[in-house]
Amino acid sequence: MGSAVVLGVESSCDETGAGLVRDGRLLGHAVASSMDEHARFGGVVPEIASRAHLHALRPVVRQALDEAGLRLSDIGAVAVTTGPGLSGALQVGLARAKGIAYSLGVPLYGVHHLAGHVAADTLEHGPLPDPCMVLIVSGGHTSLLLVRDLARDRITHLGDTLDDAAGECFDKVARVFGLPYPGGPAIDRTARAGDPRAVPFPRPLPGSYDFSFSGLKTAAARWAEGHAGRELPVADGAASLQEAVADVLTRKAVAACEEHGVGTLVVVGGVAANSRVRSLAEERCRAAGIELRVPPLRLCTDNGAMIAAVGDLLVRAGAEPAPLDVSIDPSAPLEYAALHPVATGKAAAA
Repeated sequence: MGSAVVLGVESSCDETGAGLVRDGRLLGHAVASSMDEHARFGGVVPEIASRAHLHALRPVVRQALDEAGLRLSDIGAVAVTTGPGLSGALQVGLARAKGIAYSLGVPLYGVHHLAGHVAADTLEHGPLPDPCMVLIVSGGHTSLLLVRDLARDRITHLGDTLDDAAGECFDKVARVFGLPYPGGPAIDRTARAGDPRAVPFPRPLPGSYDFSFSGLKTAAARWAEGHAGRELPVADGAASLQEAVADVLTRKAVAACEEHGVGTLVVVGGVAANSRVRSLAEERCRAAGIELRVPPLRLCTDNGAMIAAVGDLLVRAGAEPAPLDVSIDPSAPLEYAALHPVATGKAAAA
């Protein structure tokens, strides 16, 4: 008999996700996005996101179950994102996950959102090597991590975002360039017609494993301002910006692998879907003799499958479930995959 079927619930931002995993195998998953509702505001509006989760969670869970050919009663454990993310959005997901877990009498696990991105790769490529280097690149986070046993061990941070994350840089510069939201895919599409060497954008923090993209964002804005009254060569700007981001990300990740003697690099998160990040990572890892693992595009962005994958690892590792009064932590640091914050009396009364 196999392990329990784990339902994963993700609602940290503008995607409502549900996934079902057992013994490291993805059985079914579904995602509903409220991105179109945010696009006219140029970014995510927390109230709109929370309301969208309220409407989408029940049908998304049902769709994942239908895809897997399972019933709600087949679920043996529930995992849910408890941070980081938008406070109201996280609360919606946690409330739904608690309701399902308690009604079925099954354990509930709080999961760190970024650990979910790491675990997403296991659904495609199997267990993570111990150790492995993980580069997380998303709208709000850019981190370089040394990961051992994801379910049991503390995660070692080699570098983190000091200001703007890579995805945030893409979003903000895309707005300056007159491109639509979300900026990452728009930059990627536009860059295909441009010259990545056209604009000598800076490469921030060359001697560190930390990341800083605010200066690059400012340089791109100044370059655009310098074309006032003239047609802006958007394709060249997008290609050059994308090249700068991909160069910084992959150069640091490969250098970290070499310094720490790690033979596998895992690149995850929404920006891992960027075509230039993927191709340059492949090129540099091949040259350095490093195995590169990148999840398929459908598992790069926020989804419930990745949260279920963490829950599945925790169940199989015999981890303690979350307490009954588990809460959320919208700004939780990534230390362990399991995240079981409990609201203090002061916070609960606020």
